[in-house]
Amino acid sequence: MSGLRWCLLLAVVCGVCEREVIAEVRLPRLFSDHAVLQRDKPLPVWGWAERGETVTVELGRERAQGVANEQGRWQVVLRAQPASSEPLTLRVTGRQAVEVRDVLLGDVWLCGGQSNMEFPLGACDARADIEEANFPLIRHFGVGYHFAQAPQADVEGAWQVCTPQSVPGFSAVGYYFARRVQQQTGVPIGLLRSCVGGTNIECWMSQETLLTTPALEPFAKQMRESLSLYQKELTAALPAIEAWSVLARRAADAGGEIPLPPVWPEFPFGEKRFRPRCVTLHNGMIAPLVPTALRGVIWYQGENNAGGPFEGEQYVAKKRAMIADWRKWFGDDELPFYFVQLAAWQAPHDDPGRADGWAFFRDAQRRCQAIAHTGMASAVDVGDADDIHPKNKFDVGERLARWALAKQYGEPLEPAGPMFTKLEIEGSRARVHFDHLGGGLMVGRKSGREAVVETAGEPLRRFAIAGAKREWKWAEARIDGNTVVCTHPEIPEPVAVRYGFSMNPAGANLYNRAGLPASPFRSDDW
Repeated sequence: MSGLRWCLLLAVVCGVCEREVIAEVRLPRLFSDHAVLQRDKPLPVWGWAERGETVTVELGRERAQGVANEQGRWQVVLRAQPASSEPLTLRVTGRQAVEVRDVLLGDVWLCGGQSNMEFPLGACDARADIEEANFPLIRHFGVGYHFAQAPQADVEGAWQVCTPQSVPGFSAVGYYFARRVQQQTGVPIGLLRSCVGGTNIECWMSQETLLTTPALEPFAKQMRESLSLYQKELTAALPAIEAWSVLARRAADAGGEIPLPPVWPEFPFGEKRFRPRCVTLHNGMIAPLVPTALRGVIWYQGENNAGGPFEGEQYVAKKRAMIADWRKWFGDDELPFYFVQLAAWQAPHDDPGRADGWAFFRDAQRRCQAIAHTGMASAVDVGDADDIHPKNKFDVGERLARWALAKQYGEPLEPAGPMFTKLEIEGSRARVHFDHLGGGLMVGRKSGREAVVETAGEPLRRFAIAGAKREWKWAEARIDGNTVVCTHPEIPEPVAVRYGFSMNPAGANLYNRAGLPASPFRSDDW
């Protein structure tokens, strides 16, 4: 039986006895034993009780009262409190009392995206890390998959304390991020993992945002057409649904067997019909987390959107819309959002003019850093030609952590590798300028999880240069101070430079002295 048919059956059964139910004071699953709640910010706490019931909430030194509304929902906001590594108890008292034990006050980071964020530590080559993972101040909450037609009130999931037994199920990227931040700052870290493999960025925005953002109008048009079709299907199905409802009510009142409901039209953005671009994951896996207080977001997504040059251009608008959407929902206009630039994948090639696969998409990701309070951690040098899920999540988590440590925790770290800023033409030479110099540019080599090693005697690779005819050649590139100078004897009047501009730019070797890779880029808009 489909999920919707079960929902119809449940609605009828519950309707028989709803007058006998007395609402109990309860909390969403986010507020459960071993939780990490946000320090240094006003802290929303919410839940459900009998309509009109007064509820008192206590945590640490703070106390607040609220009243359940007509729908039985209540909410209070506790005043900000500092970090606490000592376990606290969250007490909620109405006609009944609820206690949540072993609560820490620290920093809560939402881990979003698709499968590379979801990828568990237990699937990595990380036996030693798992065996050493006794970190009671790191906690993980995995949000269960939920495709929902409307914003939901709660999620499936539970808080887990980081131990060698629990950590194999943690997001690997999230774990390495949390380990670095927690060890360097001493602050408890809570990870809210809410991600689903094989999903487009559209899945994670609210329907309102998708329908009203001008830059997303092509997708909005498709949504409106699908919703219109759904309404027609519902209208056609109503007679059968109404007839079944009468029979089901009679059977329930008589204590008999309730007949199975008719087939309900599938929601147009449901898991089966429109899964790659559905909006239902926002409804089922983001909306129920609101209005929890967050320190920030780490995001690893894009493989599903990396469909070519047009999608690359569109992705900047989509990510801008999604970040604005989440900032509105979570009530923080400056919510930090740190994301991963896609890793190298598939067989490399040696054609300087072949900008294949994810080349344009990575450049779009680079340009997403123009969105305020964002930062990008490049994974282009830690990919796997044979696996879209590279197992080296250590460097990815560490690089995301550098952004958080530098921007949220005031650590004197360079958060990123060299980023292209401008191109200057000097006769036959093309001079490339960068920011995020990290102590200076260098030629380097990355091997597995080992730190980058400087290889000063090797030439720079994967720089391509072109003239007005747009014919690309591999450039003779050299570091000149804080710039890279590119030339080619067959390009006497260069106009454009690209770096690492392919699906798998194997051999790209420009780093800064902080050991972070230069982002692939293009100076042209061809």
